[in-house]
Amino acid sequence: MPDHFEPSHLATLGRGWIAAWNSHDLERVLTLYAEDAEMTSDRIPALGFGASGTVRGKDALRAYWGTALAKLPDLHFELIELFVSPDSVAVLYRNERGKRICEYLRLDAAGKIRQGSANHPVV
Repeated sequence: MPDHFEPSHLATLGRGWIAAWNSHDLERVLTLYAEDAEMTSDRIPALGFGASGTVRGKDALRAYWGTALAKLPDLHFELIELFVSPDSVAVLYRNERGKRICEYLRLDAAGKIRQGSANHPVV
């Protein structure tokens, strides 16, 4: 299994990630993630999913994102730019409210997202 990925593969993943979210199909989003994936965001505590700001495992991701999607029926991401490293892609995008967000996505050896982090601008 690879310990690094071609930039074109990572760019395709980043674009696919945007498309999955824009489809509003949570199961489509989750197919991009490893079973033991973890996600960190300052929005996690605000939605009642733990003070640490991190959720772990697909079941926890499904619960968190399901709650978030229910509150954001107009969710839409517009890709601004992609940044790659050997095992990760950072997706800079604008959401439906015009806010810029950078999502860091690190892959496991199978090419699934193992670790994600939503990074919001400092207000």
